[in-house]
Amino acid sequence: MLPALADGDERELESSEEGGGAGEERRPERHGSTYHSLYGYRSCRASQQGGGDGGGGTGTGSSAAETPSSQDFSLSLLDTNLPAEAETELRSFIAKRLTKGALFEGMGNVVSVELSIPECKVGCYYCRFQQENLLEMAALDSDVNTPEYVVCFLGGSEKGLELFRLELDKYIQSLKINLVLEQKTLETHVNPYLRSWFENAICPIQRVVQLFQEKLAFLLHAALSYTPVEVKNADEKTEKDISRFLAVAGLQGLVQEGTMTSLCIAMTEEQHKSMVVDCSGPQPQFHNAGSNKFCEDWMHAFVNGAEGGNPFLFRQILENFKLKAIQDINNLKRFIRQAEMNHYALFKCYMFLKNCGSGDILLKIVKVEHAEMPEAKNVVTVLEEFMRETSVA
Repeated sequence: MLPALADGDERELESSEEGGGAGEERRPERHGSTYHSLYGYRSCRASQQGGGDGGGGTGTGSSAAETPSSQDFSLSLLDTNLPAEAETELRSFIAKRLTKGALFEGMGNVVSVELSIPECKVGCYYCRFQQENLLEMAALDSDVNTPEYVVCFLGGSEKGLELFRLELDKYIQSLKINLVLEQKTLETHVNPYLRSWFENAICPIQRVVQLFQEKLAFLLHAALSYTPVEVKNADEKTEKDISRFLAVAGLQGLVQEGTMTSLCIAMTEEQHKSMVVDCSGPQPQFHNAGSNKFCEDWMHAFVNGAEGGNPFLFRQILENFKLKAIQDINNLKRFIRQAEMNHYALFKCYMFLKNCGSGDILLKIVKVEHAEMPEAKNVVTVLEEFMRETSVA
């Protein structure tokens, strides 16, 4: 069953250091406790038509701009795996959100809902969207009425699903682009895609942790250092999982874009080749891999949490990993600013780099960021010499 995070589990999310020992690899059965619903959404006011598509729930209540009537829109059920009573409750909830204008096209929201299901209270991601190809047709022909849809994914807790909101937005984007939402394709293509939302959008990080175990430190180091990674002899699912893990573990969006680009170029030139992950054998093999104490310590946090098999916990650990890396980068920048005028602060920089566990990566990041700042660049050059002499000694 899907672990719908109880209070104890939610507390566990707040600490990246908690968890049991490294458990054996396993694939918890979660699908019985994850749900989805897909609705056709029809704005009757926009089409100058009253009524719905048959069987659709209508919204009541008030909007911030105006008060809609019960004939302003309809929701028609296209696909779900919820029990009938719970589906009716969910549709009523979505109708109220639509009435309040709380659904924006392509942007998902996460809330807690109480439904008539065994878990009772679950996290709910919901998103309104239109098909990409029909949007293009509507742009060319104003008479084309573009169908709209509302999709809901339910499972875990609100706090857990919120960690994956961007992944779920991307999952919907793929639905918009790749799937034709017609009745004849619902059962063969759309239903399997919706039914697999938890497996495909939530579980990749967990699968990577279970696959690599102690070798996860190499992936963390590559993500943090912007080292290009090449995956060989892996099936498509494993290759996508690794790619998603690296994307989430990296600091893209948390450091300046110019810094990220320069670091990618610098790391590629320095190593002349990517880190290679070879999945041809029973255990993945790494070539041209790097690691440090910082990544090894965080690897243990992941492995220690593996026994519980909680994908939300793994994502929280990954967020804490990135947060600590950013804190270390900001601390080092502050020390460098102080060291421009104070020799004692230069020593503090050196000691920080020695003790933080990721001095090799941090020094490269600040070197790129301070390349056009002469005084700071001089401090970084001195630190590089100190660190080089220490490693040789």
